[in-house]
Amino acid sequence: MTIVEAALTTALEEAMASDKGRSAKIVVHDGPLRQTVLGLRKGQVLAEHNSPPAASMYVLRGRVRITGQDPAEVIAGEIVALTHVRHGVEAVEDSVFLLTTVTSQVGDSHGN
Repeated sequence: MTIVEAALTTALEEAMASDKGRSAKIVVHDGPLRQTVLGLRKGQVLAEHNSPPAASMYVLRGRVRITGQDPAEVIAGEIVALTHVRHGVEAVEDSVFLLTTVTSQVGDSHGN
């Protein structure tokens, strides 16, 4: 089993066992760059939130619905750039996705 397959399995198992129906684990943290594997049980929602300066979602397993100004469904194997407006995520099926974010831009004094 590869590291990615193990992360997928763990994320989904943790989401299924969690009272909140979700799990999240940062797998890469390099300055403003973060990559997080998230698991969401079917029907669970990540409430609307603001986008960082740059973000993408790569659905590894299942299907999710992005809500907000530009609603869309994303299925396993698809990758999308997230809009720069408030949005939420709802699991249409038990799902795991890789969220890549850049939390600051060059010259931004708020970066880590």
